[in-house]
Amino acid sequence: MKTENPKQLDQISQITISVIVRVMLLVFLLSWAFNIVQPFISPIIWAVVIAVAIYPAYLQLRAKLGNKDKTTSVIFTLLMLTVLLAPAIQLATSVTDSFSILNEKWSAGTLEIPPPNDKVKDWPVIGERTHALWLEASQNLQETLVEHQEQVKIVASSFFSTITGAGFGVLQYAVSIIIAGVLLNNASACASFSNTLLIRVAGKKGEGFTHLASQTISSVAKGVLGVALIQSIMAGIGLYLLGVPGAGLLALLILIVAIIQLPPILILGPVCVYAFSEYSATAATIFTVWSVIVSVSDAFLKPMLLGRGLSIPMPVILIGAIGGMIYSGIIGLFIGPVILALSYELIIAWIYFDADKEANEKDTSHSGS
Repeated sequence: MKTENPKQLDQISQITISVIVRVMLLVFLLSWAFNIVQPFISPIIWAVVIAVAIYPAYLQLRAKLGNKDKTTSVIFTLLMLTVLLAPAIQLATSVTDSFSILNEKWSAGTLEIPPPNDKVKDWPVIGERTHALWLEASQNLQETLVEHQEQVKIVASSFFSTITGAGFGVLQYAVSIIIAGVLLNNASACASFSNTLLIRVAGKKGEGFTHLASQTISSVAKGVLGVALIQSIMAGIGLYLLGVPGAGLLALLILIVAIIQLPPILILGPVCVYAFSEYSATAATIFTVWSVIVSVSDAFLKPMLLGRGLSIPMPVILIGAIGGMIYSGIIGLFIGPVILALSYELIIAWIYFDADKEANEKDTSHSGS
């Protein structure tokens, strides 16, 4: 039997230890780098989604401004920040003023709640209990709050945590918009980097993946956000014509609900109940029918808009959007379809790889003969 040379064993051991140390250092550095970058991952992903979604409009504006990238990106960034921050500041100011007025009235002992309408009792399931609690609060608000202080604390805590989360979300989106402006200013370099990276990962098949990813994001923006916007506008028209208080805020809530792929009837349903207690039966019935139409409109709007212009089947995009949102929230609404579309393309390429190879060999043999 051959015995291994001790020197060779020592060299192998040294090489093995050297490789292990290098791998450990590389893993350590990558892990450290990931922890440093982690707070910025979500804003960067949102920035990519925003930049891809508005890129066609960006190109149109750039052409009108003489193909000036910096000027166009700055204008787009300022416009998007205005669209985001103006309503947020207005809402924050309104909420602050409302709390200030309530606090003044509470301190002066003049805060009163009007008694409920008797029609509140006719509300399904919650009518009797709501009417009793409302009536109790209108007669003695302070005693009612003391009696239900645990529930009040839970509601107040939930409300303030929601406000805090919304404020953080607005700040995050503002950062994403600024990053999106930088990406738009360097669109060519970003596209070249994406192509190089995907070719490195997936070979020649990766050449079209950048285009597929951008088209998928645009399709989702049109299909999901577009449908949600249409539904919120339709609902807002119905709310405004009926004369429901806070129609604009309710329309905004419907927009949010529709974006996260929940039916608008979750917001419109209680409004329909309210309509039957405050308005005529005819007006309430018409509004209820309109609410149902708004809620089911996505059944025919999404097939028209979602997946349009893509070679990927619409069900793949829709499943990716819903599954991605369930898995990782709103950002998954855009990332999910991209991941599923790329996976679909890779699986299809793998399934038909042998057939394509045989076809290429036949073409080569025919051309050789």
